[in-house]
Parts: sequence; C-alpha cells; structure tokens
Amino acid sequence: MTENPELACYLLAGQPESSRDIVREAQEAEALGLGRAFISERYQSKEAATLSGAAGAVTERIQISTAATNHNTRHPLVTAGYALTMHGLTGGRFTLGLGRGIVPMQRAFGIPTITTAEVEEFVGVTRRLLAGETILGHEGLIGKYPVLRLGDLDVSDEVGLGWVAFGPNSLALGGRCFDEVVLHTYFTDETTARCVRAVKEAAEKAGRDPAAVKVWSCFATVGDHLSEEKRRMKTVGRLGTYLQGYGDLLVRTNQWDPKVLERFRADEVVSGFRGGLDQAATPEQLEHVAKLIPEEWLAPSATGSPEQCVRAIQGQLDLGCDGVILHGATPDELHPIVSAYRAR
Repeated sequence: MTENPELACYLLAGQPESSRDIVREAQEAEALGLGRAFISERYQSKEAATLSGAAGAVTERIQISTAATNHNTRHPLVTAGYALTMHGLTGGRFTLGLGRGIVPMQRAFGIPTITTAEVEEFVGVTRRLLAGETILGHEGLIGKYPVLRLGDLDVSDEVGLGWVAFGPNSLALGGRCFDEVVLHTYFTDETTARCVRAVKEAAEKAGRDPAAVKVWSCFATVGDHLSEEKRRMKTVGRLGTYLQGYGDLLVRTNQWDPKVLERFRADEVVSGFRGGLDQAATPEQLEHVAKLIPEEWLAPSATGSPEQCVRAIQGQLDLGCDGVILHGATPDELHPIVSAYRAR
C-alpha cells in the first residue's frame, strides 16, 4: 500500500541520459511512497509502450499511467492490446492515458490532427474491446475496420483510461468518458479550480459520479535544494518550451496578456532557436529568456524550501484536485519535499 496515493511524479522527466533510467526511477518512486508514476512520450527515446512495460515489470505497488500517448499513432487493436497486456503485467495497476498531442509537430510528421469526436469514438471502441466484445464493420471517424477483437477475456476489473485536458472541450470530454483527467503545468489557481469544476460538472451531466473521475494537477515542483542552473532549466526552460509549442492556448486559458507572448516570440533568441528551450538552451540563453517571462507566469509552481513546496502542493488539493503530479523532478530530487509533506 502506497503511503501517499495522492502524490505522483513523471518518470524520465525532461531529457533523460538513457531510457534505462526508468528502471531505477520507477523503483525509487515506489520506495518513496508515491501513488503513481506517469510516463510521457517522446519518439526518439521515450516510446510509451516500451517504458510502461519496463516500469511495470520492476515494481509491485505503484500505479502506472501514460500521460500521454496518442490514439492515432497505433492501430486501435494494438493500443487496446497494449493496455490489456499492461493490465495483466501489473496486476491492474495500469491506466492508458491519451492526449491530443502538439499540433505543429503532428503536422510536420504527417500525423492527422486529433479531434474531440475522434477521441470519444476511440474510447467507446476501446472499452468494448477491453470488455471482450467483437466489433464487426466499424466505420467511423477513427477509421474503417471489418473486424476488431482481442479474444475471450477474463478481466475482473476495468482497465483505466485517462485524458490530458486543456481547453473546455477536452475538459468536458474528460468528465464525460474518462476515469481520470490530467491538467496542464503552469495553470493559475483560478484556471485550476475552473478546470476541476468543468470536469466534475461534465461527469455529473453525463450521469456519472463526479467523485469517481479523478483530476490530477500537474504542478511544477522545483525545490531550492537543486542548483540554480537546474532550477532555471526546469522552470524558465520548461514554460518557455510550452510557449513555443502552444503559447496561444496556454495564454488564453490562463487569461494572460497576449502581448507578452508576442514579445516573447519576437525575441531574437527565441525566434532563432531550433527545438525546445528545455532540451538544448544554454545557461546564458535561459538567463535571457527568463527576462521575457513575467514572474506571475512562473508563480503557479512549488518552489523554495521543502516546507514552502509542501504548502504550494497542499494548495492544489485545496483547489479541488484529487492528486498532484510533482512535475519536472526525478524521484531522487523529490526526497526532501515528500519527507516534508509527510511531516507536515
């Protein structure tokens, strides 16, 4: 039994030195008493199915979730089979977490842009497959499939499905048909509370128990026990990368000043940078970028001493979140903060 099921972390946060680090990190997260380990996906070194299997094989208690992979990068049968295999491997500890993905990157790779209606259809098909149904002649938004079938199944409990939500349509979808919803990093308190309400209200409107749909805050947690250079990469670099990739959506969601985003994008360092700032920016470049991002934009995070971080984490629970992902830190980096959380 985990000591703090309401706390979680990401495995291989940022750019790991090796994919194999997930073995050690998964075991450390479990030993730390975290309730869940999330796995993100970057194609070059963090393919979600491979990493999920590794994390599941070397742990016994901690829950494992993807947050997120995309439904349209694998055949529906492959994705459902992946979820079912993980369910068996982990003894029911796995949740398949989906997301829309980053539109500019999808366009560059020739991956179709994901719509709300497609995801809802995919979830319906996946739940039927995981329940052991045979689907004949499916023809819809996610494609045309003469036969979809996993086989005769003996699954006593359902495989969990999660969703990374941002805008109002995604939040409503999460409450309507998913088991849990992961919010985005650097949401203001007002935005976080509003998003929690949106998910719970959508669940209730769909005839579901709102309390049964778990909402996770994804909360940047970067204590001052880390070096200044590392802290800047995990805060300025990470938020800067979000602003590069989908700044309009984040600014609109938080009701921030769009003119600040315009100045950020027009800056010579930012406009001429190739790739994500959190992947390759030098300390000097990040120091420059820090001057372009208002302090209030970086404020929705857990920073400072372990005790200060704990107060900020508790604040997310007070806003209505069911759990908090301590984002951007490895399990080893979270030790002082989790210890302070238990001692509070």
